Amino acid sequence: MTNRDEIHILVVDDEQVIREGSQRILTKEGWNVTLAERGDRGLELMDKQQFHILLLDLMMPGISGMDVLKKVRESRPELIVIVVTGYATIENAVEAMKNGAYDFIPKPFTPDQVRIVVRRAIEKISLQREAQRLRGEQERSLRDIANEKSKTLTIMNHMADGVLVTDEQGSIVLNNPAVTHMLGLEEKSPLGKSISQWTHNEVLSNMVAAVLKMDPSSNHGISQECALGDPPKTFLMAHAAPVCTGQQEIIGSVTIFNDITWLKELDQMKSDFVNMVSHELRSPLSAVRQKLSLITEGITGEITDEQSRILTRVQSRIDGLIGMTRNLLDLSRIEAGRLIQQKEKVCVSELIDEALESLAHEADKRGITFDATIDSQLYPLYADRQNLETVVINLLSNAIKYNRDQGAVSVSAHNRGEFIELNVRDTGVGIAQKDLPHIFDKFFRIRSESTRDVIGSGIGLPLVKAVVEAHLGTISVDSSPGKGTAFTVLLPRGM
Repeated sequence: MTNRDEIHILVVDDEQVIREGSQRILTKEGWNVTLAERGDRGLELMDKQQFHILLLDLMMPGISGMDVLKKVRESRPELIVIVVTGYATIENAVEAMKNGAYDFIPKPFTPDQVRIVVRRAIEKISLQREAQRLRGEQERSLRDIANEKSKTLTIMNHMADGVLVTDEQGSIVLNNPAVTHMLGLEEKSPLGKSISQWTHNEVLSNMVAAVLKMDPSSNHGISQECALGDPPKTFLMAHAAPVCTGQQEIIGSVTIFNDITWLKELDQMKSDFVNMVSHELRSPLSAVRQKLSLITEGITGEITDEQSRILTRVQSRIDGLIGMTRNLLDLSRIEAGRLIQQKEKVCVSELIDEALESLAHEADKRGITFDATIDSQLYPLYADRQNLETVVINLLSNAIKYNRDQGAVSVSAHNRGEFIELNVRDTGVGIAQKDLPHIFDKFFRIRSESTRDVIGSGIGLPLVKAVVEAHLGTISVDSSPGKGTAFTVLLPRGM
């Protein structure tokens, strides 16, 4: 319990009876009491002397008690404020509590009421001091451990990766020069400061706070990318984990920082190159495709069956290249964060009908049949129409390309509460279990005897997944070799 002679109480009230009465009650308990008749006088006294408890009248002439409370909360957050108010102004007391007051006493009050409220405040002071003492011991403990391991400190200080250690309150107890350089901060020691005070980075602060609340037995951490600067010029990968005692108690956190700016720059160079090449290839490929169409359609003269077969094969390859350039451009838009351009009301049934019509010729050549089941009152979606067309076309096109001759493709769309469920199922070659986790990876393609002649770039499904997730939806796949594949897409209506 806090010693009574250590407690200093300031009473600010414009009523002399209240001031002097409070002083008599509190000094009998052995507490030091100072009086002020106005709010501005009380603020002057607080500038000259440290007080632990403030009894503050809300209704005073001049500067009001509420204004005094706001100033106190800004400059002396540790001061415990007890507001004094009449019964007619109880709502003001509640408002004061919201603004940071610890408790309130209604007028008129009895000596016991004042004693009880002040004792509660003193008990809080005692608990705060004990918590501060324990926190100091824990900080010293972490610092002592660091000092005892001078070899480890030497290694850490010469690491290229940044290291940042905090206590269980999120205050910094250890750091190396690399993290100071990576975060672009001053060399002055940050010991004792919180993550947010030193870095002013909300992402890092939230990550460390989440680590400190983790289950100590989980043996897991958190990894997250952090962008620094506006616009971002430095990119870090931060790996945070809790520091635990032998009794499985979290006493702090450790965060390792890797500078991945060069990887980002390399990735941007790759994206720029892909974008440039795709643009440069698209026009000449389209021109060649048009010229071939003139020949195969007999406009330029008669050709033999063998020539027609070869040219048709060439056309198919060029169509594949044109599709690949289109997907590469879409992929560049994804990486640039420009996937969703414009949202509008979209009718999914219309997208399916248009896709089936455009793919009908390709399906007829292999004897593949379509079956569509769509709810008669299907909800519209609020989404990017062009991107949803990409989803439907890619899924149906894959269902044809990876199907068997004389196979079937079924597509359905149903209302599912606040979602639209789209299903595309085929009777094709299927996907092996070992390949299922990778089908949404960029440039991944299934390699087998049955897919050897299938033209593709490995970009379609990653693009589909990116579009679906950009619309806050999900996509899943169910497949077995030789039995076909089924994709299920759930999209929120967004309206």
